[in-house]
Amino acid sequence: MARHLVTSALPYINGIKHLGNMAGSMLPSDVYSRYLRGRGHEVLHICATDEHGTPAELAAKAAGLPVAEFCARAHEAQRAVYDGVELAFDHFGRSSSRQNVEITQHFARRLHAHGFIEERAIRQVYSPADGRFLPDRYVEGTCPHCGYDRARGDQCEDCTRVLDPTDLLEPRSAISGSTELEVRETRHLFLLQSRLQSEVEEWVARQEDRWPQLSSSIARKWLTEGLHDRAITRDLDWGVPVPADTWPELAAEGKVFYVWFDAPIEYIAATKEWADAAGKSEVRDWTSWWYEADETVHYTQFMAKDNVPFHTVMFPATELGVREPWKKVDVVKGFNWLTYYGGKFSTSQQRGIFTDAALETLPADYWRYFLIANAPESDDSSFTWEHFAATVNKDLADTLGNFVNRVLSFSRKRFGDEVPAGSGPGGAEARLGEETAGLLAEYEDHMDNLQFRKAAAALRALWSAGNAYLEEKAPWLEIRTDPEAAALTLRTAMNLIHVYAVISEPLVPATARAIRAAFASREDTATWVTPERARSLDALPAGTTFTVPPVLFTKITAEDLEAYRVRFGGAAEA
Repeated sequence: MARHLVTSALPYINGIKHLGNMAGSMLPSDVYSRYLRGRGHEVLHICATDEHGTPAELAAKAAGLPVAEFCARAHEAQRAVYDGVELAFDHFGRSSSRQNVEITQHFARRLHAHGFIEERAIRQVYSPADGRFLPDRYVEGTCPHCGYDRARGDQCEDCTRVLDPTDLLEPRSAISGSTELEVRETRHLFLLQSRLQSEVEEWVARQEDRWPQLSSSIARKWLTEGLHDRAITRDLDWGVPVPADTWPELAAEGKVFYVWFDAPIEYIAATKEWADAAGKSEVRDWTSWWYEADETVHYTQFMAKDNVPFHTVMFPATELGVREPWKKVDVVKGFNWLTYYGGKFSTSQQRGIFTDAALETLPADYWRYFLIANAPESDDSSFTWEHFAATVNKDLADTLGNFVNRVLSFSRKRFGDEVPAGSGPGGAEARLGEETAGLLAEYEDHMDNLQFRKAAAALRALWSAGNAYLEEKAPWLEIRTDPEAAALTLRTAMNLIHVYAVISEPLVPATARAIRAAFASREDTATWVTPERARSLDALPAGTTFTVPPVLFTKITAEDLEAYRVRFGGAAEA
């Protein structure tokens, strides 16, 4: 089986992430990793908190904590939430790690040695009120492209255009709010992306046929506009230091690397963190995943569209420029926005539903299923409480949960706590087997191609097939005249439940565990069910002991909906 490296965009350190972040990167990467593992592939699923840059300093200042302590606390808080969502990372690292410092500085030295980094004098915003140069995110103002009045100096949150602080209209300091800003000369390191343009274009041309249209179109747009040389250092107290052995004067001035230079390198560094964290009894070779691994590792990244340019153009330029055989991404799965009643989720403005609050409200599987079934792939998708409740009630409570409960409760009542034998399968069972095999093959195809909404639809159709079979056979009527036929129906339905438990695990892992636990079968070690195997619907033999699990899903009532609207708001701010 293939070796699969899977990463999601690194969640920024300044606060618990909202559902939009979950839907556009971390959750689909987890679903895909679980699916691959189930199919028998070797998988390394890596993520980390992105901890450098001005927002970390600003958030630490607001919390009254040293930035290192703030980041350590915030990392653990985020880890706890992701554990609650059951994101099964092999390692959840930190971009402030020793490993990332070492590898980032190595990349910088190599780029410099090959002529792709040079020191330049630039004019930068200086705040006399703050007594310091202001890095890009320390400057706020009005976006010259869309008029958004809270744009940051590096990127407009509203239109996603990349900016320079001097582009902003009516700029102000994000620290003091002072508008008395000056432009002074200082020196910084620049990555000479313009010299790498043709190499990046050639690389993108070789890769983009495997990418979703969203990812390839964003990469092409940036390449068409042309790659510009970009400053990769900042005047901050927190970040990866510029190495003194290469740039002694800048190091003496306390320059650190720009967060967008070191953050993508953390994918590599987090893998080294994973290897270094192994006990003495286990040897983990992190280099085999990243170095000279083009022929042995398939690398898939997941991220929202605002992160796509950095991973399809900027970081590949960095990797190409170091002139070393570091693994480059094979597929970039880009996502559009999940909106909240049509308005953007926003961490900075605390608009929408944040993941910790979501878990306090309902179990993780409710959220996991809804977000995947409505993944913002081909276009933006909107979260509303009404849509969420309808999805949970129809798909999870009625279609899956009710089917499991009906079958197991009725069989236990009529035949006891073992899977009944009954007569041999007939035409209805053969049709159900063929339908199950076909839908499962469709589900696998969509998962293989990273089409999550379609995969969820195929899984929902599989759940619906069980209900249709139950209605066709009506064991509550069969039991009156032909108990053996009723027993066959229930045995077949239980085997279908077993299929559901195995293949639903990527989307609803807690539910899958609860269903698997209902059957006491020592032989049940399957991590996946192939379409051919599913066709026979006979994995659970007669005589297998079972129990009726607790209610898998509770319906969301009108009263619940009203309470959620009161707590979270029924619509996003204009």
